[in-house]
Formats: sequence, C-alpha cells, structure tokens
Amino acid sequence: MTGEGVGPGEWPIVVRVPVEPVEAAIEADAVQAALSHRALAVRGPLFGVAAQAEEDDWRWRVVVEVTHGCPQQARDSLNSLLWFRAKDEAKSTEERRALLAAVARLEKERVDELTVLDTRYRVVRAEEYAGLDARGDVEMPRPTDPEPLTPDWSRGAGAQGPRIDAGLVLDPGAPLSPSQAAERLTMRSLVYSGSRFPAPVLADSAHAVETHPDVLLMPTAFLVVERSGVDDTWTPASGLLVTAHDARRTLDFSLVWWGPRHRGLIPFDAEMETDARTLVAESDPPAPELALLVEAADRLRTGHVNQVQAAGTLYQIARSRRLLRWGPDGPEGPRPSDINTHAPEALHPRLDEDGTVHYDTAEGDPAP
Repeated sequence: MTGEGVGPGEWPIVVRVPVEPVEAAIEADAVQAALSHRALAVRGPLFGVAAQAEEDDWRWRVVVEVTHGCPQQARDSLNSLLWFRAKDEAKSTEERRALLAAVARLEKERVDELTVLDTRYRVVRAEEYAGLDARGDVEMPRPTDPEPLTPDWSRGAGAQGPRIDAGLVLDPGAPLSPSQAAERLTMRSLVYSGSRFPAPVLADSAHAVETHPDVLLMPTAFLVVERSGVDDTWTPASGLLVTAHDARRTLDFSLVWWGPRHRGLIPFDAEMETDARTLVAESDPPAPELALLVEAADRLRTGHVNQVQAAGTLYQIARSRRLLRWGPDGPEGPRPSDINTHAPEALHPRLDEDGTVHYDTAEGDPAP
C-alpha cells in the first residue's frame, strides 16, 4: 500500500486479528478496558516535532517527543536539535550552513514547518486523553502493559528508562488490532464542545475534522495523577513516561525526596543522598510526616501497585493515550487558537559555518 491517491479520510484501516497468546491477552485486556472505561477525559493538546525524509511517501518519524505543552516549546527543541547537529554532526561547511540557516529562522519566527537538507520538519499537535470508569476514576495500567522483570528503583541518569517516542515512526497504514481499529474509527469525530472553550478553540476543533479527518493512535504512556481531599478531580503530577514502572519510580522519588523538600520537612540544601528513607532509618522515633511518606513509597515497591495515599493526597498511576489528527499532507500542526507561552529566541551561543562556537556575540556583549 502507498499514500498515492489516498484522499481525506480514505486511509484504509488494516486489521490484524491477534493469534499469538500474548497478543490475544493484550486484545482481551483492551476489550475489557473499553467496556469498563466508557467515558473519556480529554486533557488537551501536546506538541512535538516529526520529520519526513525525501524518500518517504507518507511515513513520518518523531524527532522531538510529543509531550510539550505549547508549540513554541516544540520549536525550541527543534532549534536545539538542529544546532547540535550543526555543531557535532555536520560533515561539510555546506551542511552546517543549511542547519544554521534553519536555526536562525527558529530564533526569530514561529516556524511550524521547514525543510533542511532534504528532510521536512513539522511541529505536530496531539490530543491527550484517558479512559474514565463509571465513578470518574482514570484508567490505571492494564495487566498486560509492559513491566520490567526486575524493577529498578535507583536514581540518576543511568537509571532512566527509554525516552518517550524515541524512534517512533508514524505510519497511518500500519496494521491494527480490532480494538485499536475501533478506537481509531471512534476518535475520528473527536471535537471540543462546551462553554468552557473559547469560540476560536471550538471553531478550530471543528475545522480540524475537515482538514485532518483521520487519526493515528500513538503508543500508550503513563503518568502520576493525584487527588486531594479538597479537590475531587485528578490532576497530573508528572510528565508522560514509557512504562508504568517509570511512573512508579517517579512517584517514589517525589514522595521521599522532592516532596519532603517542597514541604519543608528536609532542607533544600541537604545532601543529595538525604531523603525521607534515610532520615526515618536514622531517627528514633522518626518524624511522623516523614514516616507516612516512606510508608506510602514502600508500598509501591511491593509489586505492581498503582495507587497509594499519603498526607491527605491519593496518588495513582494513570494510563494516558494520545492521537494525532491526519490529513492528505500528514499529521496536523498547531492550530491558530493554540497558545504560545513565550516568543522565539536564541537558545545557544553563535556557531559559525566552520563549526566554531562564539561565546560573545559582539565585543563585550554576553552570549544569548
């Protein structure tokens, strides 16, 4: 199958019935989740950058993770990506010059698409949403979601799992399971509604269904959400992560390291190794507030635990889904009503076409 001659809303959905035991179990989980989580909570848009090589007809590759809260954050990440390519990877002056020309545009303009060295880059827009059960609770990880054989609870850069969307290829023609095909068909008609949205947002949402009538489902992600006794709604407490265990490890760190510092239970200038666990182990009796946080964090380590409570707050590992709207020319970009939190700017020192970094832009002027 190729993209030639495929018009709006005409991408055929190729359904592949699971036959392997693991695939069949994943599909059964998905069907059960659809029955028990019939409502959806739409969190709002996320932004990233996708690239299309000259030889690709319709496939795009994610080069900046689709997790950013506004289009300019994605543009800034593309700016950095191209700047470091020019600094570290360019094989000729001509190649570096082309990369730096793109960086110069991104420093001054809100550019949502540009072509550099036969590669087309586009800021893309996704909708993030999650399933809700009859009580309004957010869907938690499913039994068949990937989990490490040996959970790693260590900290630091070496302990981090894979980056979200790393190496992700966006292919609207890829085969889907029956549940994925049903979700894709259902979500084609997704539009914003309700009085809480400004009129331009509603108009852009309705227009997007016409210009980008198909959707592509992105891989499942996970995050920490929380709900306090004062507020009965779930609010995000972390960014998106690749696995449920990554989210649990993030919550563990928040409970014993970041949370105590934020609440004044541990000084911010304490040693990096100091956390609630070390202080509770060293104190007799331990501080009650720290002991409760450690107790909640320790429960996370007893298995695939997806919900704990501490200090009046209920924490949960939530299962997040994302979709990209898709049109004849590929994935949807930012909408006119999408908000940018800041303006374009220079993010790095000046790099010349010979690969030399200049830390002063002019005599006596500091680097941007």
